[in-house]
Amino acid sequence: MGIFSSIFGKKEPDLGPVDLAVLGTDVHSHFIPGIDDGAQTLEQSIELISNMADLGYRKVITTPHSMADGYKNSPEIILGGLEKLRAAVREAGINIEVDAAAEYYLDHALEENVNAGKVLTFGNNYLLFELPFIGEPAMLRQVVFQMQTQGYRPVLAHPERYSFWHNEFERFTELKDRGVMFQLNMVALSGAYGPQAKQIAERMIDAGYYELVGSDCHNMNHVQAIRHTLTRPYLHKLIGSGKLLNASL
Repeated sequence: MGIFSSIFGKKEPDLGPVDLAVLGTDVHSHFIPGIDDGAQTLEQSIELISNMADLGYRKVITTPHSMADGYKNSPEIILGGLEKLRAAVREAGINIEVDAAAEYYLDHALEENVNAGKVLTFGNNYLLFELPFIGEPAMLRQVVFQMQTQGYRPVLAHPERYSFWHNEFERFTELKDRGVMFQLNMVALSGAYGPQAKQIAERMIDAGYYELVGSDCHNMNHVQAIRHTLTRPYLHKLIGSGKLLNASL
């Protein structure tokens, strides 16, 4: 089931929409134009960020993809794009703070850049990284250890989306035991990535495994998916848990 497919299943109680102003900060998005699969023009970026402000966010930490065999976004490219984006946001009069880090694909280039200190982080040296969707990389534990050795705090992006672990919940527990932080993609709670991802996300909320929640917003369809998610009981549960660090960023 795709991200914008109709959602089927048992009816959940209507608790009303969550107030995202409680979160304050979104930690995962793709708003710098033209450097990855997110916003392609400055006009699109401004439309997306305006909608984030309307949703209640006071700050967005936008995180372009960075990978060896795809979007080769260095810190210099990202920070150059950030300055242009900030200027456009100011000119548009949108009352929101914009910062940037990156969403790093776990590959050998990431390991090299971690060891060289050539990565962008946010908060308390949090380093956002993602995995391939086809299977667990053999170097996962090694790179996590290198991040920690270099003083970074690894944050795994959208762990609920990695279907190769859906029947091995102990893998999530192992990563938590190793000190890896987890970032939920909010729209998973409305079934945007399918029923299994939703079920795993809810199970991890029950276990207290998420420290951060993000939008992973790329375009206006994602904005609509976020709005569709605001009434979900497990989003209420997560935000009310007191475990999230978004508001401290």
